[in-house]
Amino acid sequence: MTTLTGEPRRPALHRDTTMRLAATEYARFLDVLRSLSPQEWTQSTCNTDWDVRDLAGHVTGMAHLAASVREQMSQMRAAKKRGGVFIDALTTEQVVRTAALSPAALTDRFATLAPKAVAGRRRTPGLLRNRTMPDEQPINPPAEMERWTFGYLTDVILTRDTWMHRSDIADAIGRPMALTADHDGVLIANVAADWAGRHGQPCSLTLTGPAGGSWTWGSSGPSYELDAVQFARILSGRGSGEGLLATRVPF
Repeated sequence: MTTLTGEPRRPALHRDTTMRLAATEYARFLDVLRSLSPQEWTQSTCNTDWDVRDLAGHVTGMAHLAASVREQMSQMRAAKKRGGVFIDALTTEQVVRTAALSPAALTDRFATLAPKAVAGRRRTPGLLRNRTMPDEQPINPPAEMERWTFGYLTDVILTRDTWMHRSDIADAIGRPMALTADHDGVLIANVAADWAGRHGQPCSLTLTGPAGGSWTWGSSGPSYELDAVQFARILSGRGSGEGLLATRVPF
């Protein structure tokens, strides 16, 4: 196992921006849940052993964790009792806790929790956000691990996780994502900057689609051009990438 060196990861965007992205992403995820047909709820996803219903249960459980300190502590205790890789145990616990809800009830639960999750994340004090989390976080498990601040988790990862699972649902049901430059484009630009900082090599990147953009770091490096959503999915490990595209970014 390799621990990536350097300072613990911190949010690069202004907090007002990260909270705006969080609120919008929860709203878009809710829109997707409300649009699903009975058949679409049962479609398999790229997430091992999860159908769309399970995936929605995880995202709802994670929103509950963000919304309530009591629920956060309860989920974490249960996940530790499950053992194994902590994040896997935690997401399994979230799916189990929401398993009895019908799709309609799960959608209503998420609708109730989403604004509370944004408020809970916004309330996280700066003193805690600047602290380094006690455990290393998996980037390319089990080979690469790294340190995060709590702020990187609350401001960045929780939104990226919801966005990526919205992408997973779109992929599972064969429906395009709702994408705009002022939301998805900002999120993807942050992912691209994170990616470039991780590999540290000169390159140019052109991402196409509503969430796309173009960037150059250094000179005389390789050039990459691909769809913005596919770029994010490759970096998350949902696709294979060659060259610098093999560099993983957490979601």
